Amino acid sequence: MPESVENLEIWRDGIQAVKLTYALSADWPRDEVYGLTSQARRASVSIPANLAEGVGRGTHREAARFAQIALGSLYELDTLVCVSLEMGLGKPEQGQDLRKKLALLARRISSYIAYQEGQDA
Repeated sequence: MPESVENLEIWRDGIQAVKLTYALSADWPRDEVYGLTSQARRASVSIPANLAEGVGRGTHREAARFAQIALGSLYELDTLVCVSLEMGLGKPEQGQDLRKKLALLARRISSYIAYQEGQDA
């Protein structure tokens, strides 16, 4: 893994979101393994993966574009966590904690996007 990606704080926060998502979804019903569980886990992994791909592309424009994709995955994950809470799946405090962390990460990724877009100006 390129050192520059590992040093990117939002990437590290994205990795933390993956861990929290896996922990939360571990308690979801087995019949959701190919549904909500799989979708939430894929959305969570997409956040740091897209941030890494954008950095790996080597331009500010690509970093911003892939960060926008990561942000979309973050909003998808937040919605899936919200659905899980509405359905009474998992531990509510874990879900609420993850949603708070995702809200903060969304603001930070948005700032990163603005910064990257400003570098091309």
